[in-house]
Amino acid sequence: MSGFVEKPEPLQVPGLTHLHTGKVRDLYRTEGGDLVMVASDRVSAYDWVLPTEIPDKGRVLTQLSLWWFGRLADLVPHHVISTDLPAGAPADWAGRTLVCKSLDMVPVECVARGYLTGSGLVEYDESRTVCGLALPEGLVDGSELPAPIFTPATKAAVGDHDENVSYEEVARQVGVETAALLRQKTLAVYGRARDIARERGIILADTKFEFGWTAGAGEDAELIIADEVLTPDSSRFWPADQWQPGRAQPSYDKQYVRDWLTSPASGWDRRSEQPPPPLPQKVVDATRAKYVEAYELLTGTRWS
Repeated sequence: MSGFVEKPEPLQVPGLTHLHTGKVRDLYRTEGGDLVMVASDRVSAYDWVLPTEIPDKGRVLTQLSLWWFGRLADLVPHHVISTDLPAGAPADWAGRTLVCKSLDMVPVECVARGYLTGSGLVEYDESRTVCGLALPEGLVDGSELPAPIFTPATKAAVGDHDENVSYEEVARQVGVETAALLRQKTLAVYGRARDIARERGIILADTKFEFGWTAGAGEDAELIIADEVLTPDSSRFWPADQWQPGRAQPSYDKQYVRDWLTSPASGWDRRSEQPPPPLPQKVVDATRAKYVEAYELLTGTRWS
């Protein structure tokens, strides 16, 4: 059992229809058919959405995504129409809300990896492959790969795991041409972002993207990037000066949350069916600081 410890009730906003409550984002539709995406301060770990929020997290994710969209626009267009609040929206939505194009989403998590860790490391240790791609012997946790690889996954519902799949399976599901385009766009965006992050002393170990087709048919449809991009929730960012293959790397994300939940201090057994407990304030503060630090290092702008 997993999912929400306490699932929030969606806000009722005049002129908006609530569509979905995700791990972090709430999705609405306007009367004109556009989507309104609101990034909350919720945080998830081990397939649970926790009862404790991380202040400013949703704003950091939204503002960082906007910063990246601006630096990737020549590679792939994005879905953002406006950052203006819809009429009647609560003031708390400011800075965390995007009005977006409605897309026909491709049902694939498009993952790019430049370094070996996480689920990729687990598969590599078993078979010397990641998503069926053969890799050389001798790699360890944190090793840089000979070249970035496209390792797609199926998109899971809240409380379920995304599952890595082969490129051939993606081609079977969405078609050969779309699969090739997803791979090309994913690796191109990863390469641009990796280089930008590296200039700022950060390693982009891996990241995931979502893509969708604009309205239209055949040649009229355009593949564009959607959801969030290159945030600490969708990417592994490591401090370059602390990179040391052969161990888990320090990271700019919710590692404090994971570490506390699996420590004796939490009293929680992740293998049980019991929901995780609330986070202590020190873990909340440390996690917020990591998200803000990632934003400031990448953008060169002080968070306020």
